[in-house]
Amino acid sequence: MKAFAQLIKTIDSTNKTNLKVEALADYFQQVSDEDKVWTIAILSHRRPPRPVNTTLIREYASELANIPLWLFEESYHIVGDLAETIALVVPDSQQETEKSLTQYLEEMLALKKESDEVKKEYLVSNWKKLNYYERFVFTKLITGGFRIGVSQKLMTRALAKSTGIDEEVLAFKLMGNWNPNKISFQELILEENEADYLSKPYPFYLAYAIEDQPNDLGDPKDWLAEHKWDGIRSQVIIRKNQLFVWSRGEELVTDKYPEFEDFVGKLPNGIVLDGEILAYPNNEIGSFKDLQTRIGRKTVSKKLLEKTPVILKVYDILEYEGKDIRKKSFVDRRRILDQLHADFKDEISVFHLSEIMKFSAWDEMAKERENAREIKSEGLMIKRKNSTYGVGRKKGDWWKWKSDPFSIDAVLTYAMRGHGRRSNLFTDYTFGLWDDEHKELVTFAKAYSGLTDKEFKSLDAWIKKHTLERFGPVRSVEPYHVFEIAFEGIAESKRHKSGVATRFPRISRWRNDKKMGEANTLEDLKAMIPK
Repeated sequence: MKAFAQLIKTIDSTNKTNLKVEALADYFQQVSDEDKVWTIAILSHRRPPRPVNTTLIREYASELANIPLWLFEESYHIVGDLAETIALVVPDSQQETEKSLTQYLEEMLALKKESDEVKKEYLVSNWKKLNYYERFVFTKLITGGFRIGVSQKLMTRALAKSTGIDEEVLAFKLMGNWNPNKISFQELILEENEADYLSKPYPFYLAYAIEDQPNDLGDPKDWLAEHKWDGIRSQVIIRKNQLFVWSRGEELVTDKYPEFEDFVGKLPNGIVLDGEILAYPNNEIGSFKDLQTRIGRKTVSKKLLEKTPVILKVYDILEYEGKDIRKKSFVDRRRILDQLHADFKDEISVFHLSEIMKFSAWDEMAKERENAREIKSEGLMIKRKNSTYGVGRKKGDWWKWKSDPFSIDAVLTYAMRGHGRRSNLFTDYTFGLWDDEHKELVTFAKAYSGLTDKEFKSLDAWIKKHTLERFGPVRSVEPYHVFEIAFEGIAESKRHKSGVATRFPRISRWRNDKKMGEANTLEDLKAMIPK
């Protein structure tokens, strides 16, 4: 645990990638194989389930710190991070522990089924034995909220440096549904085991966003475009007459989409398709809201299958006849995919192809992008013809050019403190629109990004002077300021008071030129819902 806490401290204290890689590589050279596996798991978001709920954790910490719970809660809202708050308020330890990271995590796994009394004794006794940074890391692991500035790609670079194994091979090894409590470092990283690769997907290749226009990309004849579909990015794998469906979040979701069993026995073995799972009610592409009725369901009923069937809109082919073809050019891979689709489209109804478009001028592509929403697309993907299929997000060959967002002018109604470096400022906001019938503001969205640091500070000062009521960490404020709120999607919703749900809302600009009475209405928002 000491070595892991020191690693996190080192990584947390720098924003230089090379220093982080160096620290991780040194760490992997020093610690036990068991600790290596758990470190890889933690940094690739395979954390053990939370053994104690955070309400109890806060109670235990405030009692040990000998401060009232209300004061602990106020401290927490100011600090913005529960583990950091506990590390700060719990008295410094004069004791030490020699337990390894693996020992701690095995104890946490066993703790979940214990009584509250046992859980309290475990937390308190360990907080007393750990120094500040160890206490911080220990609590992060207990709460399950372990996020630091290390991407899986960065960790893979460090592992490659430590083991001498190629980065792309390591990225492939780390994909999939492996359990850190049951697999050894030898099996996970060092061993070559063909059976382990049966279900494994490839690392996804991701595109960079075009913020303005694509003109700087050069001659449009060097590029191909296709629509950016709004579903679940996935890989469908057929190997040895078995089907595996993976989401981009590295979740095996085969049982959620039984429609894809249609691929088995028809497509030849040794195929991996990269595409988008889309809702397909009434034989037409549905909305992401339609697809959400399928997401997260433990079982998919016959009625749900009939109401919201799905298709796979395929972008790319990564494996063919059992061979990795990612190093082939995009046009060569696409030629294989086109032929495959032509051969099997009549037999496999869920197998749909994402249409490729060629343009001689960027203006032509811009016109296609403007019409994207009419066919339930988010915009365009632009891919260089000779591009290989890479790993992760790389700038240069693949770009996403999303449709301009929806936007509406709304009034600030509530505010809450932010997190991290903004934990001392009110930066998390709730916005309302006018309900003309009742002459009141109705909450419709929350947003916490889009302003400059200077604007955040200015608004924070105003909020503190114009608070109407306090509800724990939340303050209702005098309705006065108008902001333009941008969002990617919109749909009707029975869960929201406004009757509308928006996707990815954020602040576009502060409308100091508008009075609150000039903000938009709820009817204006509902008029944006696609018919």
